[in-house]
Amino acid sequence: MKESSPQDVTKLLAEWSKGDRAALETLMPLVYGELRRVAGRYLKQEKQGHTLSPTALVHEAYLRLVTQKLPWQSRAHFFSVAAQMMRRILVDHARSHQYAKRGGGAVTLELTEAVATPARREIDLLALDDALESLAKLDERQSRMVELRFFAGLSIEETSEVLGVSAPTVKREWASARAWLFREISRGSVDG
Repeated sequence: MKESSPQDVTKLLAEWSKGDRAALETLMPLVYGELRRVAGRYLKQEKQGHTLSPTALVHEAYLRLVTQKLPWQSRAHFFSVAAQMMRRILVDHARSHQYAKRGGGAVTLELTEAVATPARREIDLLALDDALESLAKLDERQSRMVELRFFAGLSIEETSEVLGVSAPTVKREWASARAWLFREISRGSVDG
């Protein structure tokens, strides 16, 4: 398969936004591999025995993506929305299986350098989701930044593009958001 450029993907996204179904059919094979990598990042950090596979997660996200009527801005914007949908799917899945809010079979992710201090820790996806919801109430942009960096795996530059802010602003607020989330999740695991 021919390697596609971000510009090719952005062009197809714009055409799809205008209602061109053929653009969507051309687009999906170009982005499928990256969507599976995003899904794999989510699922490889969860506890063994999770009932969703990366393929199932991508397919569920696809079903939600095709119903979106968004003016897609770029490839990075598309992947940020896809990652946000995957997060929602996993959180909904965890809640539908009535996992305990913290521990006791809850879906967990490893808190890597993307969010935590250098020491790696395992966290509960529901606790992270609650912390992100709280962060969004305090600072919507920082919450969005965490979704883009941690869940979508976007670079500083791609995050800067999606949010419409400078790369130094992303670096500064990213550090602040990571520290806030780490404190919030740590406090929750002590309280819980």
